[in-house]
Amino acid sequence: MNDNNYNPNEIESKWYKKWECSGVFDSIPNKQKAFTITMPPPNVTGVLHMGHILNNTIQDAFIRYARMKNYNACWLPGMDHASIATENKVVSALQKKGIEKNDLSRTEFLKYVWDWKEKHGGIILKQLRYLGASCDWKRTKFTMDNDMSESVIDIFIDLYKKGVIYRGVRMVNWDSKAQTALSDEEVIYKETESTLYYIRYLIEGSNQFLEIATSRPETLLGDSAVCVNPNDQRYIHLRNKYVITPIIGRKIPIIFDDYVDSEFGSGVLKITPAHDINDYCIGLKYNLDIINILNNDGTVNELGGKFQGQDRFECRANILKELRELGLLVKEVPYINNIGYSERTNSIIEPKLSTQWFCKMNELAKPAINVVTNNQIKFYPDKYKNIYLHWMNNIKDWCISRQLWWGHRIPAWYRGDEVYVGKEKPAGDDWVQDEDVLDTWFSSALWPFATLGWPEDTELLKRYYPNNCLVTGYDIIPFWVNRMTFQGEELLGQRPFEDCLIHGLIRDKQGRKFSKSLGNGIDPFDMIEKYGADSLRYYLATDVSAGTDMRFDEDKIKATWNYINKIWNASRFVL
Repeated sequence: MNDNNYNPNEIESKWYKKWECSGVFDSIPNKQKAFTITMPPPNVTGVLHMGHILNNTIQDAFIRYARMKNYNACWLPGMDHASIATENKVVSALQKKGIEKNDLSRTEFLKYVWDWKEKHGGIILKQLRYLGASCDWKRTKFTMDNDMSESVIDIFIDLYKKGVIYRGVRMVNWDSKAQTALSDEEVIYKETESTLYYIRYLIEGSNQFLEIATSRPETLLGDSAVCVNPNDQRYIHLRNKYVITPIIGRKIPIIFDDYVDSEFGSGVLKITPAHDINDYCIGLKYNLDIINILNNDGTVNELGGKFQGQDRFECRANILKELRELGLLVKEVPYINNIGYSERTNSIIEPKLSTQWFCKMNELAKPAINVVTNNQIKFYPDKYKNIYLHWMNNIKDWCISRQLWWGHRIPAWYRGDEVYVGKEKPAGDDWVQDEDVLDTWFSSALWPFATLGWPEDTELLKRYYPNNCLVTGYDIIPFWVNRMTFQGEELLGQRPFEDCLIHGLIRDKQGRKFSKSLGNGIDPFDMIEKYGADSLRYYLATDVSAGTDMRFDEDKIKATWNYINKIWNASRFVL
């Protein structure tokens, strides 16, 4: 200890190697009371960000304290395959090399993804060590390890046989960039400056028009009806009448339903059952045609006539141009509305009718609600159980299939109208396996127990399940906390953890999220290089109240380093 200034990189590296080599991080089932944390697995999409550092710092503090209290402490690390996010990253990386996914076979593409996983997964594990995370590295798991995949497939088959999982045609959230369905939780709604376009539809057999307000004029290509409120006296004379859709000239009925808000826009609603969930419900009610005018990639299909092949937003611009030329665009009114974006690709979501696999949620939700209302799982801060319960009490069936290649492939086989669900292809010819994979969160929901050897009754499972504590951000309560809970209750009859500590997000000094577009990102390992892991960890753990967002300030890390340096010099003086 001859240096006047504390050199964190040298000291931290030295002691971490000594700790890891000595086996003090290892957990072996014994008679000591267990204390278990299963790490929220970071996605193998890149590298760790500042939120990961906060999350793992809190876990590390808990697990080190448990060791000091002589618990048999098990901190199980791992990584998530993150279907959509990782596939999107690999597709983008291949495009930069001039390689398109569709030009590859499934096997060829997956080789590229596994190469990506090995590279970035290795980086993540090194970064966690660099951070000082005292995990039991011998127990590191990946959501697509062979044993993990076996448990995922077993669960799918089991829930299918119980009638909990089913296949059907439903309106889903469609990501045109990733070309896959998404669950409701994977859609982020943003207040967006939009335009309400007032378009004239000719009333058949007259020279009069109805004005119809819409924010998505391109969907008029798929209109099946227009609808007004039956109590709206302005339109009562139009019963049993028809209108002619602009540009394409399709004759469609005028229908009456109290779903329509007479005060919004012109009080007349265009009904496009294939491209809006509410329109779809009205379409079913009145037996309307369902006209899907979009391809999976967001371009217009053959039902769009002369607009075929155009991107949906290019089509919008061209339709508006033609409506102006025809004198059918009455006015354009700016307004703010909530538009759904894909959480992973930031593409605007299209409602789309699609054949998908779903998980029935009503019965699964009940025990998961009870375990929180009865305080068998406690949230810290307590207010966050309200997010959990709100989602669980308003639950819908979960769309669990994704039109991707990276992930756990659905164990379903088809031959004509026959469907077989099982691990292996059934006997006979012409059986074809489903191309889709399962939602990432379907496998992540098994994380607290599948990582311990379930469905086998292992010694690890007996000793370390249920987990003592989960540490996670409030943003993934509906994605992950809820799903781990109902799967733990359904499959093991036990809560997955006892305490759930919720932390906030880390933002920049102005309170904005870190993002590439804003150019405000901070690499946590640049901070560690400058000030050491302990300086960053101490700052993140002490500068914010539990469960609230924090504003990142590098000066405070520097101040923490100064504090550590004082301890260093005091120690030098004593020695």
